[in-house]
Amino acid sequence: MPDSVTDMASVWDIAYSLGLIATGLLLGYLYRNVCTHGKAQTTAEINALRRKLQAAALLYVNPVAFGGAIWALNINNIRIIALPFLGAFAVTLGGVLALIASRVMNLERKQTGVLVVCGSFTNIGSIGSLVTYILLGEPAVALMPFYKLFETFLYYGVGFPYAKSMSNQTQETETTAQRIKTLLTDRFVVVAISSMVVGLGLNLIGIPRPSFYPTLNSVLIPLGTLLLLSSIGMALRFGKMREYLPEAGVVSLIKFIIVPASVYLLGSVIGLGQVDGGLPLKASVVLASMPVAFTAMVPPTLYDLDVDLANTAWFVTTALLLLVVPALWLLLV
Repeated sequence: MPDSVTDMASVWDIAYSLGLIATGLLLGYLYRNVCTHGKAQTTAEINALRRKLQAAALLYVNPVAFGGAIWALNINNIRIIALPFLGAFAVTLGGVLALIASRVMNLERKQTGVLVVCGSFTNIGSIGSLVTYILLGEPAVALMPFYKLFETFLYYGVGFPYAKSMSNQTQETETTAQRIKTLLTDRFVVVAISSMVVGLGLNLIGIPRPSFYPTLNSVLIPLGTLLLLSSIGMALRFGKMREYLPEAGVVSLIKFIIVPASVYLLGSVIGLGQVDGGLPLKASVVLASMPVAFTAMVPPTLYDLDVDLANTAWFVTTALLLLVVPALWLLLV
């Protein structure tokens, strides 16, 4: 009987996470394309609303949730320091594998730039944090900011410039130092790092975390996901997806098989499997198994690359969560 109860609870958790993801996307899509008020709004007004939803999640909801999770994190084992490098490894490996695949498939430059970005950029923040929370609990969510510590720098310092180099916009108007300064002064980066520093500081000082925080995070983490995914749903456009299914299949293979398996092997060698019951290793594998980030659709738009390829890769990998999340539960939980 206990096993049956546990299995039912696990099935509910999986259904809840997938349902929340679908709900967020559907709410945004319906508002933009079905709701009378949303249909009447201009593209500029919709984009302004999307930015407000994203800002609410990234500047207010997520910092409180993730900072509070780090506050209670067990950081006695120094091997946790490996997490940011493991995250950087996953992002870099995905991009390199996509570049190799684009050469094998003889893709054009504009498609190669998109495939590399899609192979690299991963939805760790909105979907990754939710799936990690549902499958592994709040302690695993606290590891997420460490895992993605170098993510923003790799995206904007490497991914965006590479995508631009594959377009016709090859003239560089901003120096490397200027890009770094812009990145470090970006309010989203500043708030994300500040929340991690505050949570870590409270942890190291030894101030007890309030007993209500787990309950608070059970609301904040899904809420942050809903806000971000609703903003994504408003921008969904279904173009020529059928033409790009082979490329989307390659990206799926990279994101759901090769990169997670490589992260697992490297994490095991480092010894993360012996830390806190293997929680850091499990969290790393879950975060490395997430779909294409919505951010991956930004460079194709900015630099006139193949937007339809980006949309297809994002949609297909996100839809495959229906299979990926249950598989992660069977393998890790």
